[in-house]
Amino acid sequence: MSKTSSGPHPLLVKYLSELAAHPLRTKAITTGTLCFLQEVLGSNIAGLPVKRPTKDAPFFYHALAQAHIDTKAIKMALYGFLVSAPLGHVLVGVLQKVFAGRTGLGARVAQILASNLFIAPIQTTAFLTSMAVINGAQTVDEVLKTLKAGFFSVIRITWVVSPLSMAIAQKYVPPHLWVPFFNAIQFVLGTVFNARMKSLRMAQLKKEREEEEKKGQQ
Repeated sequence: MSKTSSGPHPLLVKYLSELAAHPLRTKAITTGTLCFLQEVLGSNIAGLPVKRPTKDAPFFYHALAQAHIDTKAIKMALYGFLVSAPLGHVLVGVLQKVFAGRTGLGARVAQILASNLFIAPIQTTAFLTSMAVINGAQTVDEVLKTLKAGFFSVIRITWVVSPLSMAIAQKYVPPHLWVPFFNAIQFVLGTVFNARMKSLRMAQLKKEREEEEKKGQQ
């Protein structure tokens, strides 16, 4: 009895067709949605204190606050839609054009190196800068502090994960599935980085409060 192989899921087929017809728009909507979820999950993982609404606020508002669905989550969605997706679209597009038609081992290694040495630092800087602003940084100095505190920890993880994911994609993932494949990886990494930066931010604020209290006691 022969087994009939089932094709791709209809939703995946629809997504890929939209991606082919409207690449930037589809990537922007996808990234915006994933960034929204990253913010919500990152806040919960980091144990960020819940900003509770007033007692007389509707139950719906309390439920949203408890789940950390707030203006920051909306800002993260905007970051994904307006910053992350367009930036990634341009950078990855340039990388693909440079290495188009080159499938040898040397080209694969060069593609991984280019991704890590040029694309990863740009995306990491954009990510951390946006995270700093969204998480409350109001001055350039505060943004720079966040960059200094988080850049190398984030880039180190990226330099480990990116070559592995790129090598897996080059060998096992069809080119038309690269976008959803890397979206899944970026979603996991983005959630981890988001939680990490929130933890650093809370530690920094706690340290500043302790220093102010010590000064006040002198």
